Order: sequence, then structure tokens, then C-alpha cells
Amino acid sequence: MKVALIQTRTPATHVAALGHVLPMVRDAAAQGARFIATPEGTNVLQKDRAALLPMLKSLDEDLVVTGLRQAAKDLGVWILIGSALVKRKDGKAANRSALVSPTGELTATYDKLHMFDVDLPTGESSRESETYEPGDRAVTARAGDLNLGMTICYDLRFPALYRALALAGAEVMTIPSAFTRPTGAAHWEVLMRARAIETGSFVLAPAQGGRHEDGRGTYGHSLAVAPWGEVLAKLDHDEPGVLMADLDLAASAKARAAIPALANARPFAEPQVLAAKALA
Repeated sequence: MKVALIQTRTPATHVAALGHVLPMVRDAAAQGARFIATPEGTNVLQKDRAALLPMLKSLDEDLVVTGLRQAAKDLGVWILIGSALVKRKDGKAANRSALVSPTGELTATYDKLHMFDVDLPTGESSRESETYEPGDRAVTARAGDLNLGMTICYDLRFPALYRALALAGAEVMTIPSAFTRPTGAAHWEVLMRARAIETGSFVLAPAQGGRHEDGRGTYGHSLAVAPWGEVLAKLDHDEPGVLMADLDLAASAKARAAIPALANARPFAEPQVLAAKALA
């Protein structure tokens, strides 16, 4: 199956964001992609919380989500909106991935489970939990012939989530992201390949890239990884662009049969914390 990953440099307004991403989605469809995935924060990126929160709408009312739903219908393709920053029914904000069918329907959503709260050695800091309410459930979804495990960015660092998704039937892990440059340079590709190898799954990781209007810098380097761990396709830069990849859907079952780690795992008792004995 031919898929496409869209690498964006999402602007700080919804109108500009839609104008930015739509031409690349159309280009991907013209190249034959039947499944198209966009990055985290596809609809808007604005790190100033006071400026961002009044801009957020519900998923049904969001301009970019609505535009991409219409594009999916017009083009006859599946679109994974990697994430849209939206307002929940309770008024709180969510970082939400949304799967759109070729008829333009929303068929699955996933709210990011793990919040990136950190102070980096570079002086940059992030407190996602101050803005977003985390999700509370893992989500698998069907997109044509693809069995998806839906995750977002920082989720990448929690392998137990991917094991649970694989055991639930997911064979393609989607990891739309907006990785920082320091962590991207150090960990991006190796962690993506590790999640693929551990679970015998494809990994599709569309990314934000470059210096954004709100001042943040993101790593880019979108990539697609096969279940055996080899990189199928990648962008070696942080510029906006379209990355195409062909998925041999039999590869997941083949990898899991060769390395049956999912089947061979055994339950175990949690480690005990033992007090150190005083030296005689």
C-alpha cells in the first residue's frame, strides 16, 4: 500500500495552517498515496498559552480539521490528522489525533496520553500538562487494509504502550510528532526503529520541521520504518515536504513469526526495593 507522510512547518493561525498543509496533501494523493498522515499540531502551533487557548475550537468546528475532512472526501483517501489542538466538551484543551475516512467521516480519535513536562539543558522548557488534558486510553483503528495503533510524539518513549497496541492487533504505529531539535538529533530515528523492531510493526512518523512563527524549533526528518527495523523512507532535512513509502503489509506477520517477542513474553513479579545492609 502506498502511503505519504506530510512534513509541515505549521503556522500560528488556523487559516495559514490550512493553506500550508492542503497543497502537500493533494500532492501526496496525486502521487498515488491512499493513506496520508500529517504531524502533531497540524492545525496550529502557538507556544504562548494565553494566545493559543482562545483560538481553540472543538474538533467538529476546527477550520483545518474541516478542510482536511473535505480533502479526504474529494481525493478519496484516508487522512490521519496527526494531531489537532482542540477544545474538549468540558472546556479543557486536548492534543487529539483524528482519522478521516475517504468519505470525510471521523472514524477514530486518540488523545495524547503522555505529557512532555521537562527542562532541557539548552534552557528550553515544556509543560504540556499546563495546557492539555491527557488521554486515558490506547486506541487502535482500521484504515482500509491498515491496522493502526494511534500515538503522538512523546508517547514514543513509553514502549509498553506500543506493546499493548500490537497485542490488540495494530501492525502500523502512527507517531506524528513535533520533536525538539536536541532530542530529535539524539533519539528520533533510533527510538522509531526500536518501536518497530520490538513490536514487529511499521512505524509512520510525520514530523514538524524548522523554525516556526512562535519561535520554537522542530527537528523534521519524517520517516517510515519497516517491521524488521529498516528505514523505508526518510527526509534528511527540516523543510516542509511529502515523503512517500510503499508498505508490504505481509511484513509485520513475517517479522513477528521470526522474532515472536509478543508471544514469548512471560508475566513476572515486580522487583523489590531492598534496603542496603550496613557493613559490619
